[in-house]
Amino acid sequence: MLNWDDEPTSAPSAPQADANLAIVPAAEVAKRVNADDKRIINGQTDVNQLVPFKYKWAWDKYLAGCANHWMPQEVNMQRDIELWKSPNGLSEDERRLVKRNLGFFVTADSLAANNIVLGTYRHITAPECRQYLLRQAFEEAIHTHAYQYIVESLGLDEAEIFNAYNEVKSIHDKDQFLIPFIDTLTDPEFKTGTTENDQKLLKSIIVFACLMEGLFFYVGFTQILALGRQNKMTGAAEQYQYILRDESMHVNFGIDVINTIKMENPQLWTSEFREEIKALFIEAVDLEYRYAEDTMPRGVLGLNAPMFKGYLRFIANRRAVQIGLEPLFPNEENPFPWMSEMIDLKKERNFFETRVTEYQTGGTLSWD
Repeated sequence: MLNWDDEPTSAPSAPQADANLAIVPAAEVAKRVNADDKRIINGQTDVNQLVPFKYKWAWDKYLAGCANHWMPQEVNMQRDIELWKSPNGLSEDERRLVKRNLGFFVTADSLAANNIVLGTYRHITAPECRQYLLRQAFEEAIHTHAYQYIVESLGLDEAEIFNAYNEVKSIHDKDQFLIPFIDTLTDPEFKTGTTENDQKLLKSIIVFACLMEGLFFYVGFTQILALGRQNKMTGAAEQYQYILRDESMHVNFGIDVINTIKMENPQLWTSEFREEIKALFIEAVDLEYRYAEDTMPRGVLGLNAPMFKGYLRFIANRRAVQIGLEPLFPNEENPFPWMSEMIDLKKERNFFETRVTEYQTGGTLSWD
């Protein structure tokens, strides 16, 4: 029995040298990472050594993403189900809008996830940025889960909705715009290290951060959140609100990556390259406007397709300025100021109040 009052019977022996604590060769010590040596692309430091941090903003976004964790089944869809099943619950134009909306989003986040895990991740050499990309890929999976949960809850034809990106031209055209950029990075023979390939990688990151997540999602977000503001489809709208918060952080992370790559590799940001990016911005605005026309051909919810032309140009200007380009469409203003409120304000309660408590870990819902 252990007795703390017992006196030691003999003096403790001297510690023995640990044979495993041999002098570490200088070549191995030299593999320790110096933060100043890190690079977003083409870095030579060990990608398995997370610290010391150089890109603290990436780590901070990773932590924020973890704190903002949510799951779709936490949201009650009962009111949405009752509204959808009621013959007079939604107009035919509102039903078309919901189905077209889901038809784009159910596969969009899968495309984004594939681009991350099969392409972008392996070309990024800063481990703190890789850490956020892993969180982002998980969030894309949660978003796909959310859309599936909405489709299942409403009893929609799953085959029709999930295959819409092959059947509906306005959705198909947007995805076809994106797929070549995925194919470039997922090509097993593609390697960075040349100006041409580094520009291809940078262009792909710009397309996905600024144009897919930063532009292509915004017609759909606005439409479903507008339904929620009218007390319709509030369960779906709440999930879109959380997705919008996540996607806003994805966009901000992507823009930070873009600007850091530019700073570390100024030779990539040529006038010719900038003109190529501007052309892609203009094409993306046109594709998303055509999608707006298809989803709401007659206007609905106090919205109509022409209103989105100004909104998309406003967003495109904002994204362009964020990566160091001049505004492409002068004098455009935001016709939906309430969308800025939903993105920018901190929320202490869910906007549509379909849950009793916040799911976020360790604090109130943050839109930063």
